[in-house]
Amino acid sequence: MKKTRDYGTAWRILRPESITDQIFIKAQRIRTLEEKKVAKIDEDITGEYIGIVNYCLIAMMQLEIASETPFELEAGFVEKMFDEKSNETKELMFAKNHDYGEAWRDMRISSLTDLILMKLLRVKQIEDNKGQTLASEGVKANYQDMLNYAVFALIKLGVK
Repeated sequence: MKKTRDYGTAWRILRPESITDQIFIKAQRIRTLEEKKVAKIDEDITGEYIGIVNYCLIAMMQLEIASETPFELEAGFVEKMFDEKSNETKELMFAKNHDYGEAWRDMRISSLTDLILMKLLRVKQIEDNKGQTLASEGVKANYQDMLNYAVFALIKLGVK
């Protein structure tokens, strides 16, 4: 919301595929840093996971905002949608945690990164298929899963 106040809703210009690619860039950087153990840019993976969370929320908002809606949106409207998507995803996380017994707590952060990358590849395929799926969840469910994996990684990294 702070960036929305600084920049407005410039993110509205992004097509869904571009948002997916932004998430991919962040997840790929995390994986590269996990493997190489050295960063040439003075930014750790925490900021990248936070970026994944925010881009997933932006993606879910874009999916619901009609294409004819003006690019510049009122901050209050954006905040309401942001909170709505956050809460929906949080409820999904609680439901899945119940069913899976919080298995993520025993996972490695690198596995969470890999799961995000796998979900991204799925979303890219769905986007390439013009949103058509035969048996799988749509892109929103994948964005929700990626967001939750990023939150789990942030928790494991000690971010509050």
